[in-house]
Amino acid sequence: MTRRGRRTGRRTVPRAGSVLALAAATTVTAAAIAVTPAGAATTTVTGAAVTGESTRPVGGRPAHGCGDRRAVQRALDTLTGTYGLAGAAVEVAGPGCGRWTSASGVADVRTGRPMSAGQRVRIGSTTKTFTATVVLQLAAEGLVELDAPVERYLPGLIRGNGHDGRAITVRGLLRHTSGLPDHVSALDWTRLDTFRFRRFEPREQVAVALALPRPGSAWNYSTTNYVIAGMLIEKVTGHGVTEEVTRRIIRPLGLRGTYWPGGSTRIRGPHPRGYTLVTEAGGDTRRTDVTEFDMSYGGAGGALVSTLADENRFFAALLGGRLLPPVRLAQMVRTVPADPERTWPGARYGLGLFSTPLRCGGRYWGHGGTVPGYDTAGGITADGRRVQLVLNQNIDSAEAHRTMLDAVQAALCGGR
Repeated sequence: MTRRGRRTGRRTVPRAGSVLALAAATTVTAAAIAVTPAGAATTTVTGAAVTGESTRPVGGRPAHGCGDRRAVQRALDTLTGTYGLAGAAVEVAGPGCGRWTSASGVADVRTGRPMSAGQRVRIGSTTKTFTATVVLQLAAEGLVELDAPVERYLPGLIRGNGHDGRAITVRGLLRHTSGLPDHVSALDWTRLDTFRFRRFEPREQVAVALALPRPGSAWNYSTTNYVIAGMLIEKVTGHGVTEEVTRRIIRPLGLRGTYWPGGSTRIRGPHPRGYTLVTEAGGDTRRTDVTEFDMSYGGAGGALVSTLADENRFFAALLGGRLLPPVRLAQMVRTVPADPERTWPGARYGLGLFSTPLRCGGRYWGHGGTVPGYDTAGGITADGRRVQLVLNQNIDSAEAHRTMLDAVQAALCGGR
């Protein structure tokens, strides 16, 4: 079993509840978090430099240069060539760099349509960062206390199998230290069609998680934590998490390519088809189109659709201080070690954010995700350089996973 996938029965599918996310920096003070304001214009690489950038370091010295474009392209071509993935695309932006994109492979294997960096994709667990941001905004407004028990807001929800909402805090949910299992792991990943078009309700997902065996480690990545965080948002505000994320983040930042799919199984507008590998009974493997999917199984922890440009803009706004006051942003980036068996070397987790070491020194912040048909990764450095990458076919080898991480590192470490 790799960090990217597992073979189970007849299908090769994304690891249930796997963490596909990249990020940056360890525990820092709010004053040290200064990156591109979301309002700063990002132009093409031939245009004007990004304005309003700060070079104040977050967990390490600032980066220089505009990314190693050749190395990034080689990594993308390796993913689609050597490892046979359908398509790969990346957007890189930062101070003095403007914005550049690159792609490899195809967006549609049937028609041969080329892969593009400008289309909508499912971003999976990056949704968690959006949800965590809203919870922290509510904390800043005095409507939520991070160290209060979940029981205060959702009485009776977490009871059973040794779990008790009176002993689990809101912070524990956002940091994945609640001790709750992941309902996603109970889904039959050997038979995607058994739940591909099924609608899930949050209380049903929590009940499924509570019936699972207890995690064996203090830090346990669980989408159930964020399903509950979404329920908390609704209880406190009187509006669903989809409405609050849209009102507080998507609209103010002008993220025109980002939306909640709701009950629709399709992706609106231009998008690459999404594929995963299916292993037949005889052992033959075939690529299967799984673009249409009911994402209610991920909900507040994995349902959003977005673009690479929107993701870069969101992380620039978040780490630049546009979405949270300094004290709340400082709490968000206060990290604990993540489980290396579920992530990658050096990974740490804050409140909806991963921190990952840079090979050129320092660290970077971000998230990412794996859902059927799409793998995403990316993050932002101390000086505001940011990258987002998408694959429109699920990775199923450790080698391909390392190549994807290498592409992110090359984008953030070019010139160093």
